[in-house]
Amino acid sequence: MSPQFHDRGAPNIDSPALWLAFLAGVLVLLAFDLRAASRRTEEQGFRGALGWSLFWIALSLAFGGYIWTRYGGEPGLEFFAGYMLEKSLSVDNLFVFVLIFRSFAIPARLQHRVLFWGVLGALVLRGALIGIGLGLVHRFHFIVILFGVVLIVTAVRLLFGPNEPAHSPEDSWLVRQVRNRLPVTSTLEGPAFFVREGGKLLATPLLLAVVAAESADLVFALDSIPAVFAVTDDSFLVFSSNVCALLGLRALYFVVAGALSRVRYLRHGLAAILLFVGGKMMVDPWVQIPTGGSLAVIAAIFSVALLASWRKAPVESAREP
Repeated sequence: MSPQFHDRGAPNIDSPALWLAFLAGVLVLLAFDLRAASRRTEEQGFRGALGWSLFWIALSLAFGGYIWTRYGGEPGLEFFAGYMLEKSLSVDNLFVFVLIFRSFAIPARLQHRVLFWGVLGALVLRGALIGIGLGLVHRFHFIVILFGVVLIVTAVRLLFGPNEPAHSPEDSWLVRQVRNRLPVTSTLEGPAFFVREGGKLLATPLLLAVVAAESADLVFALDSIPAVFAVTDDSFLVFSSNVCALLGLRALYFVVAGALSRVRYLRHGLAAILLFVGGKMMVDPWVQIPTGGSLAVIAAIFSVALLASWRKAPVESAREP
């Protein structure tokens, strides 16, 4: 797999010091984000969400710039390609968040709590899955071709499958397990995930919404994590690009939630990205596409999907009674 051949004269990007510094920085940022989320008692405003989204994006770009200058252009390109790929695919999670909030009747003022804990759980889950995936890729190189097949099947499902899942988020296996093991209140109890009634511990629908978010991310992770192996198999770059793409997901939801229904070509764009990445992985043993070329294709497909949706939206709005 071509991306793994880095400049041997450059510092070791997989060094324990870099891992510790990155993880420490993520923990500090998560603690700051948790403090902000726990203090918020009203709906997240558009301006505030936009500011946070730009902050997370700028922070990720700055980190990618550091990788570029410190470890070389190829690792830098691999980080940016992985970040762009994961950021694009993570947008599909936002559609599921809309369904979850609708299914569990979560008001706007409490949605940020579900999103924060959902993203936090997703980081832990993806860290574990990335470790498993990297072990498979490094031990069995042919697994990359199988990952490519999975991504192509996913792309076809996105193109020709229903826009909304056949089952409600309430019907996910994890949610059913929680319901079977914990009594659940019939109504929300403010921002609480658990309450005590008569000395008995009860879960609230807010906890079920978080569990549904984790269940959905497990499905998304099985698609998006194999995709990043098309641009790099370096453990640090795979993990850091995933983390950076997920960190700003909570704020991004409040920026684009109202416009998700108008982004009609987004799923087509994501399917095209998956088709490209899956095809790249399948032909990798014989044809190697440069990382810069992959980054350009992914960015171009995503941009065209958003531009086409933006140009179509005003026409459809004008036809509405």
